Amino acid sequence: MPRGIPNAKKDDSGMRYTSMHVPLAPNPKHMGTSYLKSETQTIWSRNAARKKELAAEETAPSTEQRRGSHVIVIHPGSRFLRIGKASDVTPVSIPNVIARKHKPPVPVPTYVEGISRPRKGQVPQLSVSASPDGDEYAVDITSDDPFDAKMGSIIVSLRERMRFYKLRVTCNAARVASTFNEQFKPEIIPEVNDPFLVDWIQDPPEDSEVLVGERALRLSDPQLLNYSVKWPIHGKNFNTRDYPSHQMILDDIETIISTVLSERLNVKRPDYKDYSVVLVIPDFHDRAYVRELVNVLLVSLGFKQICVQQESLAATYGAGISSACVVDIGAVNSSIACVDEGLVIPDSRITLNMGGDDITEFLYVLLERISFPYRDIDLARWYDWAVMEDLKARLCTLAEGDVALNLYDFVVRKPGKPTEKYGLRAYDEIILAPMCIFEPRVIEFDRKHIGLRSIPHPDVTEEIIEHPVDHVTQAMIISTQHLLPPPSIVPTDVRHSPIPVGQSQGENGGKQEQQEVSLPSTAHATPPPTAESSAQSTEGTSGGVPTDAPMEVIDVEGDVKPSPAPVPPQPQPSQPSVPTTSNYGGLGIDVCFEASKLPLDVAIFNSARASGGDDKIRKHLQAVLVIGGSALIPGMAHALESRLQAIATPLVPSMDKVQIIPPPKEVDPRVLAWKGAAVLGKMDSVADIWLTPADWDVLGMRGLRERCFYL
Repeated sequence: MPRGIPNAKKDDSGMRYTSMHVPLAPNPKHMGTSYLKSETQTIWSRNAARKKELAAEETAPSTEQRRGSHVIVIHPGSRFLRIGKASDVTPVSIPNVIARKHKPPVPVPTYVEGISRPRKGQVPQLSVSASPDGDEYAVDITSDDPFDAKMGSIIVSLRERMRFYKLRVTCNAARVASTFNEQFKPEIIPEVNDPFLVDWIQDPPEDSEVLVGERALRLSDPQLLNYSVKWPIHGKNFNTRDYPSHQMILDDIETIISTVLSERLNVKRPDYKDYSVVLVIPDFHDRAYVRELVNVLLVSLGFKQICVQQESLAATYGAGISSACVVDIGAVNSSIACVDEGLVIPDSRITLNMGGDDITEFLYVLLERISFPYRDIDLARWYDWAVMEDLKARLCTLAEGDVALNLYDFVVRKPGKPTEKYGLRAYDEIILAPMCIFEPRVIEFDRKHIGLRSIPHPDVTEEIIEHPVDHVTQAMIISTQHLLPPPSIVPTDVRHSPIPVGQSQGENGGKQEQQEVSLPSTAHATPPPTAESSAQSTEGTSGGVPTDAPMEVIDVEGDVKPSPAPVPPQPQPSQPSVPTTSNYGGLGIDVCFEASKLPLDVAIFNSARASGGDDKIRKHLQAVLVIGGSALIPGMAHALESRLQAIATPLVPSMDKVQIIPPPKEVDPRVLAWKGAAVLGKMDSVADIWLTPADWDVLGMRGLRERCFYL
């Protein structure tokens, strides 16, 4: 080897299995090029310069155009798609459903029951009665039905709150209501007297292969007319239960968006190249979900450029605040995330597998127990589901003072039959139904996952390094610490010990990984509760509630597992050998799934705990923003405030009053996230985060990550 050339080091560049010689790295002192040395040489800068040149050549836009008139904001949801121009005051809200012509036989739509039911074949009996000792607030469970035991826990919580507020209880109200409902006969309303008569589609035109939105729901009998009705979005992901292929889901989403733009916003397909899109995505999202939606908008539909924004951040834009704990109670899921100075804290995100649909179904179960007068109701039929949705919107409340034996009425409209008007008497069913989000014992979480599957295979990834926060957040780990295998060798205060956790747990790789995951959970939490297990802060909070506020915090162990005493087996040392999966695959339990069973108030507190220290907890609990359809339930703000105050007061030093921030005046909380995304679409600073189809074609998800740093 000639003198002056240093010995070639061992080749660790990944090409050691080839016979090709890898040349040495050149000396930077001898290099005279400036390629990629400055910011102006990146693909972003070159594309921006190219856009400026094209903009200079184009004619100047007319001054009469409103700001944001060429920006379309899209917020897809499980039940509704909210879409509109950023310059509009309110979006177009249509049911996110599509009906396609199908060759017979048409598949029957699947309906999965998410709420526990009483035993079949058993006559509904009023098994909860007042105690014989004369205490009107006491509850005596006389049935051995597991459903009645779950119901009893919710009724006990309600009676305790009524005792605290000194509200009287009508002991025989359920029996009186049941007697009235059994004897009620419906009243027939003539068509001429029905102002909200539904124009059912009995004979659709031959060329109507696809029906979107409300027209799809007005089909008199989809099976008889050879139409398949499907909802492409389920929660924070695609509805894989009703679709055999995910490409069919994307085709339906593309059809829904293009049809709504054409019919409601008068934006035709050839004009898409002139419009930019702001897409609102869930806080805790699946990368495949975001990738496929962006691909549909940029490639299939051909929009000019796109910007992706998270729901919580968009909600704070819409409310005009920079920091808040955003609680979005949707139809299928409820998501919680803390926003701090315009940034979503990744570790504070948590998703609960319950929402407004569970309240609707639970209301149906409760009304069935008091002889619901509409006998042949079937929640699998849309018009029957709409009846329960109407009852939920008009009857349900979370204000204990509204509980009384009242008379209500509702109207049933069926295709091909006259409109019927029913009367209904109900007592505490109107408050027990929405209380299921605070006492989720009656929700069947395992049953909800039947038929759902992930689009990408869990062993396949397009990322070189996976981020654990994409799968499990700190808020979820805090919420499920009582289910994790307990450390047997490490002392109780190991997290405060200067000895590295890896050294003290070197014998058992599984325990070592589990400790490494749970280590940050107490680094930012409140000092008093961190010395204890997180389970005590969630399940045993009711024991620390002051005597002047006897609101109970539900026993989380009772929700997560009926008997959580048997701890899962310790993971073997070979299980967490791959570090990329240890944070979410080597914990012995499905942390994301178990955390989705939490009561809403406990989940909000754990989200605030994961956001930082005591100051952060106080900051976020004093600015809780509730959005979504269930935020319209009367008494929701006070119900959350009182429960959160009972949890936070004994655990957070110097905790002031918990505050629920109301949405801005005359703004529907259901469209608040859309309004915030529209505000973002009209800002000048959004020009720096647009992603063009050319960038997407070259960089893919990396381009989104460069522009949207939370991806």
